Amino acid sequence: MIVLVGLSHRTSPLPVRESLAFAKERLAEALQRMRQEAAVSEAMILSTCNRVELYARSDETTGSGTRLEEFLCAFHGRPVPEIAPYLYRLTGADAVRHAFRVAASLESMVIGEPQILGQVKEAYQTAQDAGTLGSALNALRNRSLAAAKRARTETGIGENAVSVSYVAVELARKIFGELRDKNVLLVGAGKMSLLAARHLVRSGARATVLGGRTFEKAEELAAALGGRAAPLESLRSELAAADIVISGTGAPGIVIRREDVEHARAARGGRYQRPLFLIDIAVPRDIDPAARRLEGIFLYDLDDLRSVAEANLRERQREAAAAEALVDREVREFLEWQKSLDVVPILIELRERADEIRRREIERARKHLGTLTPEQEAALDAATSAIVNKLLHPPTVHLKEIARNGFAPEQVALIRKLLGL
Repeated sequence: MIVLVGLSHRTSPLPVRESLAFAKERLAEALQRMRQEAAVSEAMILSTCNRVELYARSDETTGSGTRLEEFLCAFHGRPVPEIAPYLYRLTGADAVRHAFRVAASLESMVIGEPQILGQVKEAYQTAQDAGTLGSALNALRNRSLAAAKRARTETGIGENAVSVSYVAVELARKIFGELRDKNVLLVGAGKMSLLAARHLVRSGARATVLGGRTFEKAEELAAALGGRAAPLESLRSELAAADIVISGTGAPGIVIRREDVEHARAARGGRYQRPLFLIDIAVPRDIDPAARRLEGIFLYDLDDLRSVAEANLRERQREAAAAEALVDREVREFLEWQKSLDVVPILIELRERADEIRRREIERARKHLGTLTPEQEAALDAATSAIVNKLLHPPTVHLKEIARNGFAPEQVALIRKLLGL
């Protein structure tokens, strides 16, 4: 049985999640201790900024969840009563369904975010490297990751940017198409503006950071972005050379005036030259709103970006319904396959028992048949094997059918008794 104990952004505040997070360098140790202290046969730990989850395989029907909770709290030196209210405990089909939903980003803070798939892959790989991944969790890995990939490729769950920084990048793509070799001018270095600049640089753009009172900081940021720094006095000339401008200074008034944009537009050759995309992420705003009335100028402020992000999130949520249906189908198929495994030991034992009887009866028959030719030996073996196969076929089919609905312990005992196992 698969057992899961965890907490996430849905059930706990950030300080609690931080206190229970597993450092990468201690994961191998934690996995070994988890398997030993919680008395489980397989172990995997998923630890991200939004969730900490312990996955295990246990042969016990009760007790494993409690031991997993105790291990989690003991490893981090936290009392169980203090942490228990934030935890969820899932077993069997519920644990499997949750694992599939997590991998498909349906449990993420932002539905459709791509990072979780890589984090889940890494968690399973760490468990495999530590030797704590067995057949049950390995099967869960393969099927849940495959379902997550299908959800991303067959639905629109991962489309439409839903963070302000990603929205800025997607809008830039709509304006320019290819972003490679586009010039990005960063005015100020707020968190969101810097994040947007990094996304653009990853897409092939070149960055220039405009220095303020501390030019050294501009040089540091430029080096981090693989670009160059320029003094604030060169604002107009840098505007003329830029394709995309991201401004987030936190200054009390307008930093980029309409006249500055007009000057840059004129220097670019007027209306027939390339467009200029202005992204104002500052509060209060850095860029004069009147600049948006100029031809060839695209100006988006924070409210504009958030409106696009919210509309995109609504679209993702609509697509999430299709992803939910796909994941539900995959979960049902996995659970049916998992249940069918319960019958395998019985079928193996039944076939071994039948084959043992067949061979014993052949040996007994040889005393009366005398010496047989190789052809006769082969014919005798084939005939008796065919009899066994035909006799075993109906119980095999019916046992597999029964297994799809799940075996109760008393059913298993009765079946073994009826078959003489």
